[in-house]
Amino acid sequence: MDAKLFTEMLSDKNRLDLKKLQYKYSAQAVAEFIALLKASLYKPLAINDFNGSPIVYLENLVQLSLSTVKLLLSPQLGGHSYGIQAMEDEIHSTFTIENINSSRESIRRILNGYAPADDSENRIYGMKRGLDFISNPENEITEENLYKLYHLTVEEYLEPNDRLLPGNRYRHDTVFIVGGKVEHEGLPYRKLPEYMGKLIAFIQADNMKNDLLKAAAIHFYMGYLHPYFDGNGRMARLVHLWYLVQQGYPAAMFVPFSHYVNTSRKEYYEAYTLVEQNEKLSGVLDITPFLIYFVNHVYNQIAAPTSQADILPLFQEALKSGRVTEREKDLWYFVLSAYGSNEFSTKQLEKDFRNAAYATIRSFVLKFEELGLLTGQRYGSKVKYRANIQ
Repeated sequence: MDAKLFTEMLSDKNRLDLKKLQYKYSAQAVAEFIALLKASLYKPLAINDFNGSPIVYLENLVQLSLSTVKLLLSPQLGGHSYGIQAMEDEIHSTFTIENINSSRESIRRILNGYAPADDSENRIYGMKRGLDFISNPENEITEENLYKLYHLTVEEYLEPNDRLLPGNRYRHDTVFIVGGKVEHEGLPYRKLPEYMGKLIAFIQADNMKNDLLKAAAIHFYMGYLHPYFDGNGRMARLVHLWYLVQQGYPAAMFVPFSHYVNTSRKEYYEAYTLVEQNEKLSGVLDITPFLIYFVNHVYNQIAAPTSQADILPLFQEALKSGRVTEREKDLWYFVLSAYGSNEFSTKQLEKDFRNAAYATIRSFVLKFEELGLLTGQRYGSKVKYRANIQ
């Protein structure tokens, strides 16, 4: 293939859809195009396809906004390991993706420490346990801890026939992901211990320059292997977050990643499908379409979870000077975690915080409004407050 044609195909808008490239050029041209990508541009990863060949991606085609990295590295004020408002959105969205019914009221109840009242709230409680587990930096990503996460989050709430066999960390039978037709068959179950061991080694190694792209690659691979009978999507999204926590991105647990996936669900599944469709034509599992999906539809769409840098000195000065009590500090951290930049009322804060009298709540919001940390907005006879964060 001459350089001009290769350059033309590489810049074609359908360059990641080999079937469309075949229609436009020819099967022979695409075969030569793939051969050149293999020889010069594909970057291999230390995880394999079902045939044992390395998974690859085209590094130069995946452009990640630096502002996204900056947002995820933004420090969060102490007191909570994740944002309650963000994780409410995360849980609701991850269940919506899997067509599991849940109510925001129930999610907020469970996140605020209430006991589950029914099966639906039990599943929510499982997600809360999972979020608590992955948000603890001491829980490193190992095979044992991956099983703990699955057991805490998913397995305890499954029907007996959908659970793993005693002593097994992964499924013991074939699994299909079915739409209108069979769209994907998970890795043959006898290979799962070997492949999952390699995935954990890949996660633990320093082998990709960009943590966010590596997190997306891990996300893809969990869905690709499908190591469980149920809950694979939830686990893929949780492990994605878990990896970012382990890599020291403090805002990762204050961003509802699944919300962005849910709003682009069609493109999410199409990215998985395109990777496997291309593999049938090329013999190469190139995950570039999935990485580009994640960059365009998730990472580059992320809004600042809470830009707390501007108010941090103001709060610390008030704390140091003794104008803020320990209880008020706890209330402030709770407000940032539970509401972010959203409005709340004193009654709502009293109900959600659960550990302060209304008089304490009232005194807190008035003092923090005076300090410039909260802003009150009157709606008729009622007042709602909002933290002064960007």
